[in-house]
Amino acid sequence: MAVERTAAVVIGGFPLGESDRVVTFFTRRFGKVRGVAKAARRMRSKFSGALELFTLGELVFFDGGRSELVQVDHFDIERPFGGIRADLGRLGHAAWMAESVARLTAERDPHPAMFALLSLALAAVDGGASPSRVAVVFGARFVDALGHRLRTDACVLCGRGGVIAGGRAAVDVDAGGTVCPSCAGAVGGTLSVAAATIDALRRVRTARWGDVMALPLGTAERELRAILEAHVTRLAGQGSRAARFLREVSRSLPVSEAP
Repeated sequence: MAVERTAAVVIGGFPLGESDRVVTFFTRRFGKVRGVAKAARRMRSKFSGALELFTLGELVFFDGGRSELVQVDHFDIERPFGGIRADLGRLGHAAWMAESVARLTAERDPHPAMFALLSLALAAVDGGASPSRVAVVFGARFVDALGHRLRTDACVLCGRGGVIAGGRAAVDVDAGGTVCPSCAGAVGGTLSVAAATIDALRRVRTARWGDVMALPLGTAERELRAILEAHVTRLAGQGSRAARFLREVSRSLPVSEAP
């Protein structure tokens, strides 16, 4: 039975039996890994609060090779990111990021850059950055890392370059990017956004993290959030629980943090 050790973030979990817990980790070395933490729900468990959602730590597990589930031996906390769980807005946006990773990544598919992106985003939310902004930047870079970048330089249906009309552009996430006015009218169901939103999408994909967090996006941020939520929903095949949660609590959030 192999013993493995890697940095990991808790991205999900559920109870198993009377005292165990199945935990989903996104790890630096192995990608998504699911494991059983024996007696994790007992009052005197050795895991204590280490398996809370979003926690970053060092995971040690046994892999017998006969099951998709590994046996979790230790999970030593490096950063608990407790500030995320202290605020509903931060909790909801961080949960959207974790849920996106959990749903859209394959088991045992290593992706160190994606692990670094998730860790950076959670640290930013925990450190007081705008959770809505962090989620937008994360989402844009996450879908790119998955290989599903939306095309914005031309119509994805006919190839024409003129996708901006009257300061607006149409986005068809099913087709994979922007569509020209003629195609938008023919297919229907597109998202209409400002031309500035398309420019903002291009910038958040490539700018340095510190620079993009300081960009004055204005209303483009809300439109970007709608595009990314629709894109992730399409890739996952179903709506996000975290997005529904954010909509439910939006009335209690400042306008700038509402989903």
